[in-house]
Amino acid sequence: MVDQVNSLEDLGKVAEGVEAPAAAPVAINREPVRDALGRAYATGKRKDAVARVWIKPGSGKVVVNGKEMSVYFARPVLQMILRQPFQVAGVVDQFDVMATVAGGGLSGQAGAVKHGVSKALQLYDPTLRAALKAAGFLTRDSRVVERKKYGKAKARKSFQFSKR
Repeated sequence: MVDQVNSLEDLGKVAEGVEAPAAAPVAINREPVRDALGRAYATGKRKDAVARVWIKPGSGKVVVNGKEMSVYFARPVLQMILRQPFQVAGVVDQFDVMATVAGGGLSGQAGAVKHGVSKALQLYDPTLRAALKAAGFLTRDSRVVERKKYGKAKARKSFQFSKR
């Protein structure tokens, strides 16, 4: 059947079992969102980490909490995570990133910066949205640590059971 009925005439057709004409998909025309300095801003989140990210055209320099990316995220895997949005969008070494990140551990912080960079890229240039969305970089990874329950050793682990 049809999810949306636009008029009484369409309602009559639906009631008779005749399909109403489908509405044409509306193309959303997104405008770039930039501040007075030509930067795009976005907030990224992962686990307990929250990253505030600003991007602007530049040479590919990434600064996290006042330190170079290679100093703050020393492990190559974390640096690779930060480079992924640029590689997927095809804009490697075209944007400078300034990020402040707090909370969680290094892995969560890298994921938060990646999420923020992805959102900022699609705000700066809406044509990049399709590639970033297809790669799943615009979706916040909602997995967080499960809370500890009372009567349990951890979130699900029970204390040792003794029959006697």
